[in-house]
Amino acid sequence: MNYRGDLNTEQQNKNSLDIDKMEVDEILHAINNEDASIADVVKSAIPQIEETVNHAVASVKNGGRVFYVGAGTSGRLGVLDASEIPPTFSASLDNFNGIIAGGDKALRRSIEGAEDSVTNAIRDLEKFNLDNKDTLIGISCSGAASYVISALDHAREREASTVYIVTNPKPHLMTKVDTIIYADTGPEIITGSTRMKAGTATKMILNMISTTVMVKLGKVYGNLMVDLMAVNHKLVDRGTRIIMQVSGLDYEDAKKKLMEADRSVKLALVMQCHECDAKEGRRKLKEANGHLNRVIEL
Repeated sequence: MNYRGDLNTEQQNKNSLDIDKMEVDEILHAINNEDASIADVVKSAIPQIEETVNHAVASVKNGGRVFYVGAGTSGRLGVLDASEIPPTFSASLDNFNGIIAGGDKALRRSIEGAEDSVTNAIRDLEKFNLDNKDTLIGISCSGAASYVISALDHAREREASTVYIVTNPKPHLMTKVDTIIYADTGPEIITGSTRMKAGTATKMILNMISTTVMVKLGKVYGNLMVDLMAVNHKLVDRGTRIIMQVSGLDYEDAKKKLMEADRSVKLALVMQCHECDAKEGRRKLKEANGHLNRVIEL
């Protein structure tokens, strides 16, 4: 029988045993020293993160979706990452979906017990009609969230690709999945507070997954966010500067081209590069599956 107290994230951290007696600067350095180890922890999981990206890219390319499912901090981080994809990359609203145990109310206020519900996970997913085009990524630092296990099992029954992210060397609860990402973040500075190092590792991993998927889908040119829609003053300025950088136009001409392209940076660059109108530019992008580098190289 598994014992939760054996989980690494439930152990006392020897570096913070007397944190209640430390001065403020000592506490801050202790936290910072622990956080400094997380990048290497995540680095060790890159092979499994790569597998996950491949699942996700295949899903989106084939008309499927990616789902993040978690409880508490894990669920909030999933919702956060998924919500930032559409405005950052002009991606479809349903490419990435974040689902948290307890629903949207749990984003602001903890709903105790939500992570233990098996039936709620199935109820929350049924409306999406998962199938073999989709990828579901379950997130549970300890691997003790029955809600996440139930979601993974449901996804597998629907023949979706499944990924399990845990921040322990072994999850408290295990189920069959296509890929499991282990990020052993060790004992927290405050015992059991996985919103700290475990949460940091989770955010890094989710950022890596979603960003790499968007890059492979042609949402980036070089390292520029060319697939953005300039819907506010900040993005108009950023989009104009990107067009300047790639095309060599001055600021005013670049901004004018952006407006001619209905505020689409990518379309503006195609129109400038090929001296064509918006209709022809859209056709060229469609032929290149949205990859700007392929259009420009032509």
